Amino acid sequence: MQYTSDLQLADFNFWSGAKQHKFTYAELGELDDCMSDLYQTKIPTETDINDLFWFELEFLCECIGLDFEQYENR
Repeated sequence: MQYTSDLQLADFNFWSGAKQHKFTYAELGELDDCMSDLYQTKIPTETDINDLFWFELEFLCECIGLDFEQYENR
């Protein structure tokens, strides 16, 4: 069975390492827009989204023009 859900990243239930991300509510809103561009042809799974926030923090910072070192020092 497949289902889709339309919710904001601020409401996403992250798990494991992704749960410790340091993005603000406003930054998550900006990342919502980036995710739409990133997944134009494929609907991401919850695991896809979680893995981005667990393993690709530098890429996510780049997407919204945030300095990764500044992000890490929060």
